Amino acid sequence: MPFIPHTQQDTEEMLSAIGVPDIENLFDEIPDSLRHANIEAIPTGITEMELSRLMKERAKQDAGMMCFIGAGAYEHHIPAAVWEITSRGEFLTAYTPYQAEASQGTLQLLYEYQTMMASLMGLDISNASLYDGASALAEAVLMAVRANKHSKSQRVLMPRTVHPYYRQVVQAIVGQQNIEIIEVPFDITSGRTHLEALEKISGDVTAVVIPQPNFFGVLEDVDALTDWAHAQKALVIAVVNPLAMSLLKAPGHWGIKGADIACGEGQPLGVPLASGGPYYGFLCCKKEIVRQLPGRIVGRTVDQAGKEGFVLTLQAREQHIRRAKATSNICTNQGLLVTASTIFMSLLGPEGLRRAALACHQNTCLLREKLLEITGVKKVFVSPIFHEVILQLSQPVDKVLEELAKLTIQGGFAISQFYPELENCLLVCATETKNNSDLDDYVSKLRIVLNHLENADSNAEKKGVLNCEEGI
Repeated sequence: MPFIPHTQQDTEEMLSAIGVPDIENLFDEIPDSLRHANIEAIPTGITEMELSRLMKERAKQDAGMMCFIGAGAYEHHIPAAVWEITSRGEFLTAYTPYQAEASQGTLQLLYEYQTMMASLMGLDISNASLYDGASALAEAVLMAVRANKHSKSQRVLMPRTVHPYYRQVVQAIVGQQNIEIIEVPFDITSGRTHLEALEKISGDVTAVVIPQPNFFGVLEDVDALTDWAHAQKALVIAVVNPLAMSLLKAPGHWGIKGADIACGEGQPLGVPLASGGPYYGFLCCKKEIVRQLPGRIVGRTVDQAGKEGFVLTLQAREQHIRRAKATSNICTNQGLLVTASTIFMSLLGPEGLRRAALACHQNTCLLREKLLEITGVKKVFVSPIFHEVILQLSQPVDKVLEELAKLTIQGGFAISQFYPELENCLLVCATETKNNSDLDDYVSKLRIVLNHLENADSNAEKKGVLNCEEGI
């Protein structure tokens, strides 16, 4: 479909027809603080050739860097076949079909995706994906509030160990819907959410969110937390790394009854980092609450002749039938990315996923031990981890990361902006893409940076003493 921009005359005629003097008046309901955000890095009015040059220059900023960041987006090995197949014409424009039964190939792929994702989560049902992991958690909260008929409080317990970006998105989406999000503190020694913190919260609770692993990479005591939540007649929302679930206990098997809902970010399953996205969110649940599940669901059936076919099912939940009473206004999904994940999971299989997850864990444990040998690097939490770990440095983390970047190392994620009590702490991740040489390279360059910064501080201190003596 060609893109045909409006001419100035077209724009003026349309504005005149609706009685508006200029385009800016169409956005007068947006607060000034948002309308005048600083976007100096985004150019306007450039040609296609200039845009191509700009994108190549921006791409070079990522080239040649070794990534140890993690924090919700992970560098994994993606077999070449995944995107070779995904990029075929019949998949490249993948989209939720509106004339569903005419799109049997797309429907079958989504059905296979749902089957694999539900199996990975140990739950009964999966939808055909959501926009991203953060909004999937927000939808899970809304779903739990609708589904929990025992609770009237609309109070949801949200551990601080949940990804801070996820918590911000949840607050933005559900905060104006009379849903109270109660933050639960973590133990400063273990990095976990302990039962004692939950037990201090009295009164009716609608749902409890449990991350696994949590934002610090630490493994939560999911069985105890799940059983406590169910004892309070609250639903359990699991926020998980899907790759980790091939190695760890699936949410559907947590505690005595299992989590009720599982959600998270699907990016680890065959989606490249791609400088920030796009990604997709997954959402699974128990069969008992499936009618509160937002998004599209593909089912398998047979026609009158007994021939197998695929259809969109339980559509009475959706907006094209229930209008304002629908469970969600979601009308599409990240179809292309789900296609890639389906192919990725098919190629690796359960054992391949497990081996990849195990390699991630082993590399991070090895990197942690190597880094702890550096003077000025300390361990923060004592709990088991998956493929991320928090370390405390003797120098300001932001400055360390800046210097590491000059040495082609993306050294991790500074977390003190979200957790002030964890000053100079760095979140570091290593996946199966790293080998011993990569780990040693990071260790040697971090040692150089820390020594350089410490020597600079020492010289500055000596210079200050000399200046004082000269003044005397």
